[in-house]
Amino acid sequence: MSLLFRNFALKLRKWAEKLFFLSEMKNMKKIRNFCIIAHIDHGKSTLADRLLETTQTIQVTEGQMLDNMDLERERGITIKSHAIQMEYVYKGETYTLNLIDTPGHVDFSYEVSRSIAACEGALLVVDATQGVQAQTISNLYMAFDHGLEIIPVINKCDMANAMPEEVKDEIVDLLGCDRDEILLASGKTGMGVEALLEAIVERIPAPEGDEEAPLQALIFDSVFNSFRGIIAYFKVVNGVIRSGDKVKFFNTGKEYVADEVGVLKMDMVPCKELRTGDVGYIISGIKTSREVKVGDTITHIARPCDKAIAGFEEVKPMVFAGVYPIDAEDYEDLRASLEKLQLNDASLTFQPESSAALGFGFRCGFLGLLHMEIVQERLDREFDMSVITTVPNVSYMVYDKQGEVQEVHNPGGMPDQTLIDHIEEPYINASIITRADYIGPIMTLCLSKRGELQKQEFITGNRVDIRFLLPLGEIVIDFYDKLKSISKGYASFDYHPAGFRNSKLIKLDILLNGEPVDALSTLTHVDNAYGLGRQMCEKLKDLIPRQQFDIALQAAIGTKIIARETIKQVRKDVTAKCYGGDVSRKRKLLEKQKKGKKRMKQIGNVEVPQKAFLAVLKLD
Repeated sequence: MSLLFRNFALKLRKWAEKLFFLSEMKNMKKIRNFCIIAHIDHGKSTLADRLLETTQTIQVTEGQMLDNMDLERERGITIKSHAIQMEYVYKGETYTLNLIDTPGHVDFSYEVSRSIAACEGALLVVDATQGVQAQTISNLYMAFDHGLEIIPVINKCDMANAMPEEVKDEIVDLLGCDRDEILLASGKTGMGVEALLEAIVERIPAPEGDEEAPLQALIFDSVFNSFRGIIAYFKVVNGVIRSGDKVKFFNTGKEYVADEVGVLKMDMVPCKELRTGDVGYIISGIKTSREVKVGDTITHIARPCDKAIAGFEEVKPMVFAGVYPIDAEDYEDLRASLEKLQLNDASLTFQPESSAALGFGFRCGFLGLLHMEIVQERLDREFDMSVITTVPNVSYMVYDKQGEVQEVHNPGGMPDQTLIDHIEEPYINASIITRADYIGPIMTLCLSKRGELQKQEFITGNRVDIRFLLPLGEIVIDFYDKLKSISKGYASFDYHPAGFRNSKLIKLDILLNGEPVDALSTLTHVDNAYGLGRQMCEKLKDLIPRQQFDIALQAAIGTKIIARETIKQVRKDVTAKCYGGDVSRKRKLLEKQKKGKKRMKQIGNVEVPQKAFLAVLKLD
């Protein structure tokens, strides 16, 4: 009898497990993973606040709740993508909505690509007062490449200068959708937010995957916690992950125990398991930043998956610059800080290098000048690291007269000009997609950067694709900013390496009182050297503080001085106390001061402020 009862209990348990599994499978149909993509300042963070408020996820106490970094609030931009889970009741059923907020500035497009890889749908937010702009187009193509369902939303419809009908025409041209599919909303007043949530449930597909298959989870972000180690954010593509499971990271091959898994609300909320389609986090006591790679796949040790999840975009640094600690003893602290920052910002790349004037530091790759400024600010605020950043450059191949080749990453590593036979610099195939109205100014800009036109073709209607062969060294500083300015934000830019080509390049040195400052040295084309040297001297004259002695500021090519400015000394009026008597008394005091100034000039040091290094990058 007891055996019969045991068999019956076992069958009942299996039946209950199957029923529970089927109910969980249904739950997967109630998950919606989506991101918000838009141009900078089109109001997506404010719209995200209204979504959180309407779904009663949190009480919104101040603007841009997902922008939790001081820098984000100060500058009014999103720098990091943020994930948060919401619960929404629609037609009596509860749906789980996972929102991954994304930045809008072009320098943070890598954050957008990571968010898109973890979603099935996207809200395409367009400002009703500005219309479709550059990041709208480039992020949209990124979303198309990943097969995302697009919900077009026109934001800021409450504003007096809104032009929703004109913007609708632009979106219809861009997407080829019906006008009825475009939603009107206002992140400020909350207008249209309820209709937006309904559209998310109805239009965005549920995640597809097999809970019975081996675990496959895509890491799309990671953060460092000084108490708990590295926390990885992931989306479960196939299988189930439970707290206590033994897992490994596919590409690094490292094995861990999942001490804690959970979902992302405003804070991390632990739970027992995450199933296919869920977005959450894993804490497994990882202390070394190199062990976590964004884009890696998490799988089980006992039953691993066959291959990693593909389709993740590789980072493309646009600007390369040296980052050095002000105090040489902080070198190892700077390395640790950059590693922790890289966890939070996977688009930052770095490798060690050294400089004659600045000692040991790192050659870092950034996505643009704003990205470079933000990294510098974060190093200062989050890690208390004061750094000096050098003039951006690229790598060059230097051939000497013996036929040997040397790869040079910074101007300080250049051999003497008399030993060089020729220098080759990297070129790129650049693709610029813009409106036909801006072809002329863009052509002028590219030709001024020594570009060669390869091809020009119209894609659809008023949009044109211009292909140029450009030297990489010409685009790393201000090309992107100028391109956005002259095209009013409409131009999107992409590039691919095109090998090395022979160029007439020379090293331009900046001398302070005859001493070269190698952090300000740069490699430039011979045609640009004289103008650039003069501009740098003029700019530095305004930024370097006056000393008690004259400072000679010179630009030089080898031993030839091509530009000079003098920063005049600060002088005390030593003759002020001479209110009478012979002129020789005044002359004696002035001669004494002159000797003091001469001695001061011999022993005095000139400190170049950090803002002077940054200002050199923004020369027009």
